[in-house]
Amino acid sequence: MTVKTADFTAMIKDMMGAFPMDMSAMEDGFKSQAALSEKLSAVALDAAEKSTELSTKWTKDTLSKISEMTKAKAEPADYAKAMTDFASASAEMAAENVAAFAEIAKKVQSETMELLMAAGKDMGEEMTAAAKKATTEMTATAKKATAAAK
Repeated sequence: MTVKTADFTAMIKDMMGAFPMDMSAMEDGFKSQAALSEKLSAVALDAAEKSTELSTKWTKDTLSKISEMTKAKAEPADYAKAMTDFASASAEMAAENVAAFAEIAKKVQSETMELLMAAGKDMGEEMTAAAKKATTEMTATAKKATAAAK
C-alpha cells in the first residue's frame, strides 16, 4: 500500500489542528481568577470597614471618658476616683474591642478559606473538563487521520 504525499500532508495538518491551545479554557481561567479576586477584595474591604467603625467608636468612647475625667471636681478625692474610673473603663473597653477585632479577623479567615476551597474545586472541575475535551478532539482527529491514510 502506498501513501500519497497529499494524504500524508492532510493527515499531519489535521493532527496539528488538534494541538492549538483552547483559548476558551484560558478565558474561563481568567474569569474565574477575576471573580475570586473580586470576592477576596470584598472580604478585605468589609473587614476594613468594620475595623474602621470599631476604631472610631472606641476613640469616641475614650474621648467621652476623658471628658468626664477632666471636669472640675469639688473634692480632691474625686479626681482620684475619676482617674480610677477612667482606667477601669479603658481596660474594659480595650478587652471588648480587642475581642471584636479578633471576631473580624476570624470572619475574614473563615470567608477566605471558604472562597479558596471553592475556587480550588472549580479549577479542578475546569481542568478535568478541558482535559476531557482535548482527549475527545485528539481521538477524533487521530481516527480521521487513520481513516484518511487507508
